[in-house]
Amino acid sequence: MPAEERMQFIYITLSFLLLTTVVKAEKLTIYTYDSFVSEWGPGPLIEKQFEETYQIDLELVAVDSAATLLNKVILEGSNTKADIVLGLDMNLFDSAKESNLFDKHSLTNLNNKLNIPISWESELFVPYNFGYFAFVYNNKNLKNPPRSMDELINSTDARIVIQDPRTSTPGLGLLTWMKALYGNDAQSNWNKLNKKIIAVTKGWTDAYYNFFMAGEADIVLSYTSSPAAHIMFEENYDISASTFEEGNYISIEFAGILKSSRNKKMANNFLNFMISDDFQSVIPSTNIMYPVTNVELPEAYNKLEIPKPLQLNPQDINDNKETWINEWLNAS
Repeated sequence: MPAEERMQFIYITLSFLLLTTVVKAEKLTIYTYDSFVSEWGPGPLIEKQFEETYQIDLELVAVDSAATLLNKVILEGSNTKADIVLGLDMNLFDSAKESNLFDKHSLTNLNNKLNIPISWESELFVPYNFGYFAFVYNNKNLKNPPRSMDELINSTDARIVIQDPRTSTPGLGLLTWMKALYGNDAQSNWNKLNKKIIAVTKGWTDAYYNFFMAGEADIVLSYTSSPAAHIMFEENYDISASTFEEGNYISIEFAGILKSSRNKKMANNFLNFMISDDFQSVIPSTNIMYPVTNVELPEAYNKLEIPKPLQLNPQDINDNKETWINEWLNAS
């Protein structure tokens, strides 16, 4: 290659590399839970869409649960690599707020854009999906499922598997559900319920697939929306969720920007993207939860019952969570 052409080739190549470097120089790192970033979760689709829209490298870093997620950023403090934490729920709301690690978002008139069962007032966090905790069963095998928490505790003979409230979002959800219904009488009701619980797993996947779907348990703690996944992907109508007479505890998941983020503008762009149709439309069929805006739901969701939502004050949860966990641990 002649010298002149060689120099031109080098110039073009360097220009291309420089352009690529500039385009990919910006990076946004999000800590979330493992199912969100799995191949069947919303993460891969959302990552692709956001990167194409904003020409940025979006890195999703997964941990095994929401509880672990909050502990991780608390331990890392201002040295964390994360710009955003995505996947906390209302049972961790006050803990996250009191950590003093999160910055205010720039979204305005958020409630005008949301469609959730409660009013959203937080300046720190933005919700992206919600659901209701529920006990899920096979309607072909369990002919008389419990219709209330009272029936589950006092009348049902089914084998039940739940998750540990120290390591699992649904597990902590059941703990607060019991407190919302029974208050100071929760421990005596745990004493009765524990006689029917055959296993307490670290996380949801183990309980759902290794016990319930494997036939080792008749009832599993999950979400009212779980049957929709079986309908959508298996055409299986045998899985149902109990909506209790007393109500089902609501789980609203949200994201927040860390004060230590060096890319606040892009982080706010992501929170705004979370409530866009592009993001919200993939939630029902990938995260198997309800979207927080008025996007169209898959047909399978029309088969689901909507329960009465129950929720405790997040500050009460934060103030008493350790006491309630010990109460659960000490139940016979």
